[in-house]
Amino acid sequence: MGKFTRIMAAGAVLAGLMAATPTYAQQIVGLITKTEGNPFFVKMREGAQAKAVELGLELRTFAGDFDGDNEGQIAAIESLIAAGAIGFAIVPSDSSAIVPTIQQARDAGLLVIVLDTPLDPIDAADATFATDNREAGRLIGAWAKGTLGDKAADAKIAFLDLAVNQPTVDYLRDQGFMEGFGIEVGDPNKYGDETDPRICGHEMTAGSEEGGVTAMETLLQRCPDINVVYAINEPAAAGGYQALQSAGKADGTVLFVAVDGGCPGVKNVKDGIIGATSQQYPLKMAAMALEAIKKFADTGEKPAVTEGLDFYDTGATLITDKPVEGVASIDTTKGAELCWG
Repeated sequence: MGKFTRIMAAGAVLAGLMAATPTYAQQIVGLITKTEGNPFFVKMREGAQAKAVELGLELRTFAGDFDGDNEGQIAAIESLIAAGAIGFAIVPSDSSAIVPTIQQARDAGLLVIVLDTPLDPIDAADATFATDNREAGRLIGAWAKGTLGDKAADAKIAFLDLAVNQPTVDYLRDQGFMEGFGIEVGDPNKYGDETDPRICGHEMTAGSEEGGVTAMETLLQRCPDINVVYAINEPAAAGGYQALQSAGKADGTVLFVAVDGGCPGVKNVKDGIIGATSQQYPLKMAAMALEAIKKFADTGEKPAVTEGLDFYDTGATLITDKPVEGVASIDTTKGAELCWG
């Protein structure tokens, strides 16, 4: 079983102040993320902690040792059920394998809100608060195509993807990029079956800098003339760039794009390492989730979805200092005001 770490409980100060009132018991809510150290999840946790204190909730947070720790997420959910939690927010490591345990929690009366990575099927949760990941991918794909112009027809594209099991966030961003770039996708729920000769290959990074290095090294052996790199997130992009440096190819001829919009990633855009990134808003996701769980506990009302979608879209904004006509974006100065991590 994957090891899951209980990080902390927000609202402890309030609990201490109210300890003298024996009839008071804080409602318990949970936040379960994939890993502890990723800046995206750190910011998500900060948003949840602040909102828990504001709402007078006891927040119990859990994080895995690695991306893909499904067994650990199962253990975290079981812990929250046993504790009598009113609900929890989760970033699933495996979009499908976690579904039976999610159903157990819902059967026990907990409200389950998925963040960032939709379940498969998406309606296995009570609600999903997420970036429109396919649109985030389309933005960077359209930007890359517009930047290359006529050269896009002969591009050599490397894909620094997430994981072999292809959770929803993984294939949505990957295929969104392809759609924006003008590549025909195959199965709409997975990548790797495309026939476009511009694709050099897909390699897995676990969303980490180290994984990005290894994946890019492998892709460079297969396709030394890579000139476009799609990355699942900015840490993977940073690792890919390191591999290019080591290979003597970091001369500005390779175009990098990614998704996240963390402060280190925005700085890499400003410094020219990444050409463009789609910024998302983890603090907003987590804060809204706790508000929705509290409202459900008080009123029985479940959160709504964005019109035309089957989830609540928390937004995505293209960040670049080299705008392309027809692709909406903001520059790194504004991006730095909105970034996290």
